[in-house]
Amino acid sequence: MSDPKRYTVGWICAISTEFTAAQAFLDEKHPAPGPLSREDNNDYACGRVGGHLAVIAVLPDGEYGIGGGAPSSKNDIRLGDIVVSSPRNGNSGILQYDFGKAIQGQHFQATGILNLPPSALRTAVSGLKSQYEIKGHQLEQNVNRVLERNPRLQQKYKRPQPGSDRLYKSEFIHPLENEAGCEVACGDNLSRLKMRHLRTSDEDNPAIHYGLIASGNQLMKDASVRDRLAAENDVLCFEMEAAGLVNHFPCLVIRGICDYADSHKNKIWQGYAAMVAVAYARDLLYQLSPQRVENEKRISEVLLGS
Repeated sequence: MSDPKRYTVGWICAISTEFTAAQAFLDEKHPAPGPLSREDNNDYACGRVGGHLAVIAVLPDGEYGIGGGAPSSKNDIRLGDIVVSSPRNGNSGILQYDFGKAIQGQHFQATGILNLPPSALRTAVSGLKSQYEIKGHQLEQNVNRVLERNPRLQQKYKRPQPGSDRLYKSEFIHPLENEAGCEVACGDNLSRLKMRHLRTSDEDNPAIHYGLIASGNQLMKDASVRDRLAAENDVLCFEMEAAGLVNHFPCLVIRGICDYADSHKNKIWQGYAAMVAVAYARDLLYQLSPQRVENEKRISEVLLGS
């Protein structure tokens, strides 16, 4: 690693699958940082993305969720889509759904406000969104190019067959103690599935959704709770790390959708979801002006001031 002070972007991955995808998209890879403190249990990779030098960290291995969608007719989230945390109605873009209060007969009430993403990132999101609206995105093509350069990744990280994207009705629960996949245990009975239109050539696939991400310390695997929180708070997806980070490490959260946050949760789409989220993050860094980053406070200043 060259002079650490030259690295201006911090990128946190929840699991090794995301860490692998992030490294595969680097324009240049640099040596990892030198000796770490005893309290530091993360692993790191360093490199360049566009005009930015970035340090990528992966958290200790554990049972983390990297993006469970909250599908509805309004947002039409599919597996492999991307959700970007975006401030809405006075919130930061992240809802800590296990830190609040529920009053009988009333909606869930959040009792804390989490920090907004840095202004430079919010500006870059707006600029990239406009660019995509005019020209469309090349996320799928960029993922395929990375996989062509890294053929060992293809089996785990390529886009799964469309038939494995099944959205079951909320009341249909995966059979208890049946370890078989949904293809066998749940099947394709139309009475159990929510039917959705096929995306046309003029629709983005994967699609990018902007809004509220719900974060908690337990995996969301209950479709009824998923639907209630989505309806009450306009939540787009669920994950497990962001709420614990954003007040200490002001950041933007980008999630690839790999399941529907229900009892049918599996890892078939996990690799591809990580890839498309990283592909979006790379486009965002290319959109982000290095000069704007220089105007932001360094994380060391933020942590010392907290």
